[in-house]
Amino acid sequence: MAIDFGTGLIALGAGLAVLGGAIGTAYAQANIGSAGMGLLAERENAFGQVIILLALPETIVLLGFIIGFLLLGKIE
Repeated sequence: MAIDFGTGLIALGAGLAVLGGAIGTAYAQANIGSAGMGLLAERENAFGQVIILLALPETIVLLGFIIGFLLLGKIE
């Protein structure tokens, strides 16, 4: 089975969707995590807020994964 140029571009786009989401989430969570630890050092009762703020960027990875999965579904 020969793979044409369009199929390769679809696969590359799917990989870039997941990679971009993962890199963006890693950057956001690094900043949120360091700021959250500083907040917890001052106010111990803000643990729930920090956990919620750390969980929000995970939706970026999930959306990238869904987009990648949908793109891979286009490959015949």
